[in-house]
Amino acid sequence: MKLRNFVPSILVLGFLAGLSAAAPPSAHAGDADVIAAQATRQPDGSYEVSATIRHADEGWHHYADRFDVMTPDGQVIGKRVLAHPHVEEQPFTRSLGGVAIPEGVDGIRVRAHDTVHGLGGQEVSVKLTR
Repeated sequence: MKLRNFVPSILVLGFLAGLSAAAPPSAHAGDADVIAAQATRQPDGSYEVSATIRHADEGWHHYADRFDVMTPDGQVIGKRVLAHPHVEEQPFTRSLGGVAIPEGVDGIRVRAHDTVHGLGGQEVSVKLTR
């Protein structure tokens, strides 16, 4: 076989490889970032945690779908599911009540999750007042 017969095949394979490596359109929204958080102690000793999240929600196929409340060492102690996209409301703030903070823990971390990238965006740490 001659080399010239392989050149078109190599070009087509290279083109197809480039297509498969390209990010799908839904990946453009990026990670979900927590840009602010607050923890308010309730009369029963639990906390209400509010998180302000920024994410370029694109609809049901790609949106910020939850935030987690964690101890400083990463133990998840609360999750707030976000039931729908917030395409027209950015950034947005939602709260989670009844968060039980273990004794001896003096701060929390708050992170967000999205339906395409999962975790990985900006987290916020909050110092607790007891």
